[in-house]
Amino acid sequence: MAIDYRGEKFEGYNKPKRTPKHPTKSHVVLAKEGDTIKLIRFGEQGAKTAGKPKKGESDRMKKKRASFKARHGKNIKKGKLSAAYWANKVKW
Repeated sequence: MAIDYRGEKFEGYNKPKRTPKHPTKSHVVLAKEGDTIKLIRFGEQGAKTAGKPKKGESDRMKKKRASFKARHGKNIKKGKLSAAYWANKVKW
């Protein structure tokens, strides 16, 4: 089920995708919660994040991950219509 929204194609709602040609944001998602649909761009282009925690991950990366979650915790809790929620889920 492909969705065409504002000239961009999405595989479905709440399915993030990379945006390699966007000047500032690395990902985009067509978020849907209830009847509300919102296009959300998130993530810094070229940021060095490692995705999910890895076995043997460096202390520096653990601290970066913890800092992001502490800094954006309030916004992550807002749910699927916030960029912080998607950045936390996809990039951190």
